[in-house]
Amino acid sequence: LAVTRVWRRPTAAGWAVVKGAPETVAGPGAGDAAARADLARTVEAMAASGLRVLAVAEAAVDADTLPATPAGFAFTLLGLVGLADPLRPGVREAIAAARTAGVRLVMITGDHPTTARAVAREAGIAADTVLTGPELDAADDARIAETTVFARVRPDQKLRIVRALAARGDVVAMTGDGVNDAPSLKAAHIGIAMGRRGTDVAREAAAIVLLDDDFGAVVAALRLGRRIWDNLEKAMAFVVAVHVPIAGLALAPLAFGLPILLGPIHIALLEMVIDPVCSLVFEAEPEEADVGRRAPRDPAAPLLSRGLVVWGLVQGLVTLAAVAAVALLAAARAMPEDEIRAVAFFALVFGLLGLIFVGRSFGIADFGLLRRRNTTLVVVLTTVVAVMTALVGWPPAARLLRFGPLHGDDLAVASAAGLAAVVLLQAIKRPLRRALG
Repeated sequence: LAVTRVWRRPTAAGWAVVKGAPETVAGPGAGDAAARADLARTVEAMAASGLRVLAVAEAAVDADTLPATPAGFAFTLLGLVGLADPLRPGVREAIAAARTAGVRLVMITGDHPTTARAVAREAGIAADTVLTGPELDAADDARIAETTVFARVRPDQKLRIVRALAARGDVVAMTGDGVNDAPSLKAAHIGIAMGRRGTDVAREAAAIVLLDDDFGAVVAALRLGRRIWDNLEKAMAFVVAVHVPIAGLALAPLAFGLPILLGPIHIALLEMVIDPVCSLVFEAEPEEADVGRRAPRDPAAPLLSRGLVVWGLVQGLVTLAAVAAVALLAAARAMPEDEIRAVAFFALVFGLLGLIFVGRSFGIADFGLLRRRNTTLVVVLTTVVAVMTALVGWPPAARLLRFGPLHGDDLAVASAAGLAAVVLLQAIKRPLRRALG
């Protein structure tokens, strides 16, 4: 908690100077008991205003015969230095946003307990109880895990705090910039080093390096991670959903005596639509409105949860019912086999496009989804419409896919089936997901 320097002087006695924590530096050189009490009151008053307080003392020494430890010097207190390190703009707001997102914040510092309490309160961190380094040595892990502000902490104690939090089952992220932060940065689940003022050792030990040393970037990364996870879940639900009607149409001829509707080339063409939708469209979806308000997800939770699979199956079955209704209606009208296949395929494509629309958001259950901007989606939809138009209007493609000519009423029925599926799914989305958890 203090640093001592000694200089050799050729024409005078050696000179030793120490700077550090007042309670460490201010020894016998601080005067009698009354003087030390006055010093303590001054330190407390400076620390209460958020200043980092250092004491400075000097001693004349024989540079050729130094004592074994700095405690052997007869230091005389010179005074106190108060360093102001104000919070950066936006830190309080970022801390509030992190708390809203379910993140519990713990402050660890080497400063005076009163300074730590003042800074924590200014930042919006609860500081009713401050645990100091000596108290931490005597505390058990349960008490450590419940404390939010630590002061006068040594590097080995930082490591113990991280391990105590991790042992409780928390996912621990640690920020730091100094050499003494490296062990705890390495031990944390997510070590975050400061890129500008951080030491090389801290940056090497960390998993993430902040280029601008802004705590707000941590909160932004948290939101980004949740958005990526949400979009991954949306893509997985879409994959489950789209393969239900594809499999259903492949089996429909056996169940209803329909002509074969899907061959290998049709399935390959559908997969060419599905893959870019999953990898491009959902990846580009903006974050959900509640991304900064929900509780953190359980790290042990599976990617394909029961609710996600059920929701995907429901979407697929509704789409299958709509497409099957179109195929059966076409068969009842005694349409030729190639026209039944064409109208069923188009109804299926419209249904898949509807599933994209439904799956873009977990929470929006109305057509407000149309106002969510996604340039990639527009590009993919435009491409799909162009390809489908070519399949109808270009005879070689129609012959290859064994499609018959389609009329306006056929396309209207196919699109109406897809729209009906979208309306039904949007209506049941919110209550169903609430029931599934």
